[in-house]
Amino acid sequence: MAQPREAVTTITFIDNYCASYKHLFPEVRSFEFFKWLHLGLISDINRKSLPAIAKHLGLNNQALLHFVTESPWQVQEIRNQRLSLIRQVLQGRSFTLIIDDSGDKKKGKTTDYVDRQYIGNLGTVENGIVSINAYAFIDGLIFPLIFKIFKPPKRLKPGETFKTKPQLIAEIIEELEERRFKFDLVLADTTYGEYDALIQILNQFQLNFVTAIRSNHGFWLAPTQKPRYTSWKNFHRIFSNGKTEQSYIREIIFGNRRELRYWQITNNKEQSIENYTLFLMSNLPKSITSAVENPYGLITWLEYGCKHSKNYIGWSDFRITNYEQIERWWEIVCSVYCMLSMQFHIFQQKSNQQSQNKEAELIA
Repeated sequence: MAQPREAVTTITFIDNYCASYKHLFPEVRSFEFFKWLHLGLISDINRKSLPAIAKHLGLNNQALLHFVTESPWQVQEIRNQRLSLIRQVLQGRSFTLIIDDSGDKKKGKTTDYVDRQYIGNLGTVENGIVSINAYAFIDGLIFPLIFKIFKPPKRLKPGETFKTKPQLIAEIIEELEERRFKFDLVLADTTYGEYDALIQILNQFQLNFVTAIRSNHGFWLAPTQKPRYTSWKNFHRIFSNGKTEQSYIREIIFGNRRELRYWQITNNKEQSIENYTLFLMSNLPKSITSAVENPYGLITWLEYGCKHSKNYIGWSDFRITNYEQIERWWEIVCSVYCMLSMQFHIFQQKSNQQSQNKEAELIA
């Protein structure tokens, strides 16, 4: 009996990463398309649509489309393997859990679950598709964990039950805990119009959290109470490229200090309204800066690191309308994101080892 041929090679680090998924594909051709998509999604083409990737790599577009939409691989098996790889990298360490409520503008109503709703990437209500995404943030790296589609009430299919965004977040946290992931802090961008429900969910799981809130966030005070502001304290905002910027933070106290604490961060304390100002809400018992080394940077990761990196890989470039197929596309994008993070992790380990070797040589 003839042995099945080996899969065509691509790039070494892609082949090495994808090798752990090989057993999940029924035939070598499917596994090759899995690797080719990883190659196409990290390429420098402007749009990461299937036709664009097929043209860039010299593949048959219909065959590539068939792999995403019809090939008999299971999205849950790919997800389980990806999360298993992430657990191996984490080695039981605790991380910061980032919750991202993001969306992408889409025309018409042909695509499943597209409706007129708040689109986080645009900061306004538009016609589009929205998902709730969870990431692990550790050692300056982000690993994609779980995503769930938000299904607007008007777009529910027969037999489906409406779930709010906080309910989807609760499902994500519950699943991560069942998978024995450990996280000691939750960073979130408050879901549109659902502050109280989100905080209730986070308190239910007894989690420490820092959430970004809008400047017009309401708070009831007794007639004799007024908001108070602590003195500005300076700290260095750390960007993803390692550069720093002088920034300022102060606490806003509504009447008496309570379990929930509020913070204002700005890059110009003299003209904070005209310049970039960020408002945070937290249940951390201490100052945010004493508990979180780089609060401004973490929010930057949430707004730019997660969303922009994911979109660069091709999260919103799908041209399919059925959610079961979109879910496959998104899972492959998450796999590519995971692969890049793991590659940086390997680079970090090698750099650290080289530094330790040089120190040992100097001591000797």
